[in-house]
Amino acid sequence: MTEEKRQVQEIQEDQDLQEIAEVQEAEETQEAQEAQELQDDEFQTPEQERPNTPQCDQDGTPTVESVVEAVLFASDEPLTEARLANIIETSTKQVRQHIKSLNDKYRANNNAFRIEKIAGGCQMLTLSPYNHWLKKLLRARSDNKLSPAALETLAIIAYKQPVIRADIEAIRGVAVGEVIRSLCYKGLVKIVGRAEVLGRPMLYGTTKKFLEVFGLNTLKDLPKVQELKEPDS
Repeated sequence: MTEEKRQVQEIQEDQDLQEIAEVQEAEETQEAQEAQELQDDEFQTPEQERPNTPQCDQDGTPTVESVVEAVLFASDEPLTEARLANIIETSTKQVRQHIKSLNDKYRANNNAFRIEKIAGGCQMLTLSPYNHWLKKLLRARSDNKLSPAALETLAIIAYKQPVIRADIEAIRGVAVGEVIRSLCYKGLVKIVGRAEVLGRPMLYGTTKKFLEVFGLNTLKDLPKVQELKEPDS
């Protein structure tokens, strides 16, 4: 690639990233407005107290039915009635009765899920009319998957931010324009300003979504660099 073509490509990439940054800024502004509206509503409407304790017997212990529900809710695979009975320490007959009772309640309350028979076991599943929205959720999760190159670039940005692309490329040893654009598109990285050096290149940093995806409260919760080094064997 000639120097002229490379410069044209970089200009195009910068324009694309600027457009993504404008979209991100608009989304952040909208989120802030919605958060403010919710806060205003809380001040205007008396907060109703809701019980946060499970359905319990008279002695204060959760009912068997609520335990069946909790176990099925937490499981990511079908559980046989025998396994449920073993976990909950009851009979398979009781498990079967409680599952029927729970499904009756779900129908009466028009809940979006049921306990279904799957592969010889029982599993809590959403109803088919909701597939349209669930597919969007699953597609979004798939879009958030990162390649090794993207993870490495994201790590550099997270630890070095605010950082310019040239510094990232100096560390990685390869061009990262496409990778940064992908990270911006996924909402994990954003433009945070411009460096006060020749050409005023864009500075990159991580987003609130980055913290959410990686389970961090603040950037201070990032592992220390020395913690990431492999221990001596």
